Amino acid sequence: MMSAPLPPLADLLATARVVALPLAARFRGVETREALVLEGPEGWTEFSPFVEYADAEAATWLAAAIDFGWRPAPTPVRDHVRANATMPAVAASEVPRILERYDGCRTVKVKVAEAGQVLADDVARVGAVRAAMGPEGRVRVDANGAWTVDEAERAVHALAEFDLEYVEQPCAEIDELAQLRERIAYLDIPIAADESVRKAADPLRVARSGAADLLVVKAAPLGGVYAARDIVAKAGLPAVVSSALDTSIGLSMGAALAAALPQLDYDCGLGTAALFTADVVASPLVPRAGALTLERPRPTGADLASVEASAERRAWWLERLRRCYALLELTRG
Repeated sequence: MMSAPLPPLADLLATARVVALPLAARFRGVETREALVLEGPEGWTEFSPFVEYADAEAATWLAAAIDFGWRPAPTPVRDHVRANATMPAVAASEVPRILERYDGCRTVKVKVAEAGQVLADDVARVGAVRAAMGPEGRVRVDANGAWTVDEAERAVHALAEFDLEYVEQPCAEIDELAQLRERIAYLDIPIAADESVRKAADPLRVARSGAADLLVVKAAPLGGVYAARDIVAKAGLPAVVSSALDTSIGLSMGAALAAALPQLDYDCGLGTAALFTADVVASPLVPRAGALTLERPRPTGADLASVEASAERRAWWLERLRRCYALLELTRG
């Protein structure tokens, strides 16, 4: 199915609101998450590439926002999506406090390889999560590509005692993932690729290279729900749908993708609204009894005003929107 036609830029600007959501704990070096939300004929949608991303990459996120706001979502094959809890790179003593924010999640993704920390910090954090979840809980770790192959091998060995569900993006490069996968094959711990899919010019190269056992897909950076669903179908690997620290509006885009996948064997990383202390709606899209519904958040003016970004940041985001829109015009002729 082809991309949604570009609506006039004026239509995007007419409802655009820029928000800044505070986090309960520092996550990926971020303490406040900025996003631009806007309303299309199909409902509210989100444009929130991280601030350091260049326009060429950010334009793909805008395409996704337009796709979700101006085009009906695919027909779902399930009415809810199981979500995992996400554990930032906090001290082990902080683990119980973070887990309290998640209702009924049976899976936890633990951030590891944080700058300024050492492997012993990761071992302590993952151990605390395993202790809190018990033997039936599912524990996965995410290094965001920070390890070399040798570092990743040592880390996986050190963490293997905690019965890992999988290791997400342990190394940055696809060939490194393939090397590591061969080295740790006897441990029977799968490797998941995230950035290698999300940031690659050719997202299917991971599957063709035998570099991963499953894919972590995010709707916004892959160009939208339909584009991400097509990538999963072509890759032929199991998929986990995850967020990019989205607002509840962006999370509903991820939930629409997860609900439309024919096969969904893993809990999805769509519970990250629990990491915010405020959101774009009074009732955030967080896991309840471990799952998300497919509701589409509808913020009020008061909701958005309560988390409104400064005038300076609003101007920055609107100018970014204009630049990315111009790029989409060029690529779509």
